[in-house]
Amino acid sequence: MTDARLRRGRGSLVVSFFVQGVTFALLVTRIPAVQERYGISDALLPAFLAAVPVLAGVGSVTAGRLVRRMAPGTLLRWAQPVVLLALLGVGAGGRLWHAALALGVFGLAVGALDAAMNMLGVSLQRAYGRSIMLGFHAAYSLGGIVGASLAWAAVRADVALGPSYLAVVVVVLPAALLGSRWYVGGRPRTAQEPVGRPVGVLVPLCLVMTFAYIGDATVSNWSAKYVTDVLHGSEELATVPYNAYMVTTLLGRAVGDLGVRRFGAVAVVRGGAVLAAAGFGVVAGAPGPWAGVAGFTVLGLGLSVLVPQTFAAARDDAEVARLNVFNYAGYLVGSPLVGALGEAWSHRGAMLVPLVLVLMTLRYARSFGVEPDRYGGGHERPRTVDVG
Repeated sequence: MTDARLRRGRGSLVVSFFVQGVTFALLVTRIPAVQERYGISDALLPAFLAAVPVLAGVGSVTAGRLVRRMAPGTLLRWAQPVVLLALLGVGAGGRLWHAALALGVFGLAVGALDAAMNMLGVSLQRAYGRSIMLGFHAAYSLGGIVGASLAWAAVRADVALGPSYLAVVVVVLPAALLGSRWYVGGRPRTAQEPVGRPVGVLVPLCLVMTFAYIGDATVSNWSAKYVTDVLHGSEELATVPYNAYMVTTLLGRAVGDLGVRRFGAVAVVRGGAVLAAAGFGVVAGAPGPWAGVAGFTVLGLGLSVLVPQTFAAARDDAEVARLNVFNYAGYLVGSPLVGALGEAWSHRGAMLVPLVLVLMTLRYARSFGVEPDRYGGGHERPRTVDVG
């Protein structure tokens, strides 16, 4: 495989990660508008929101089966347009069942898309023979920042949900389709190839993925409320923690590959876990709102490396699909868990739960460097051509 083809494949996958970051941010940041458009009650809204990650888990499992018959690049080429069209459906419907159908399709397709993107990322990393996985996730984080900014601009300009989604999709959909021409890596599994390692072997990686997303869900869903209700900050200041978290997540992923190449995956995962725990500790003990913002900022640096490195530790497409399910499991568990503990105990005490969970990652860090030729394990493998 030529270097030029690898570079094109890497660039096209970066575009796919970026587009998905934009798409997901446009959905989650406009949830209040979706709720208002369809008249979804506060009691019913959690069921709608929970359905998306549940169906995404189903989509991820389905992707693991589909790649036995088609290349991951083919799956991604079809899944990304479906996700974008489902987003349009969310903004264009008028009845409750329209929202349920559009969100259902979005969830199923996004699970397949996430799995396929990371399958290609792992395959490309093997072809390069060095750590590049965090760079793809940095593109996703950048897309999230852009998507959230576009959503803010639409709200400020009083643009309706449907037109605001359409304006973005007509730009990013052609870009995604054009980029999909150059996907590199991954192929249908042959009948003779094993379907991943035994599930028990993957348990440490599954736990790390779950812990990371419990931490991420805590920041996404509770940082604003924590700053206002617990630390007595203003509503304006309450918008800062998540933005700061997203920026430092981007920065951590942008330099993370260099860290893996220099210090190894195990050291990077351990450092990320310690930083994330320190961030939660600062948040839990913050004397005022700005200290809380600082804690959430540190959190972004720590959590940023855990998910990409967990995917990078997978050996094949089947393992990527299985690990991806625990992405949604962590997100589904994280927000209700922290919320329930906050109500039953204290909001400060609830922040200690994700702190303990990310520290438990230290126990499983060796799972990221069990093979002598894994990337960042003290040396890099020569570039190979084991994808096609």
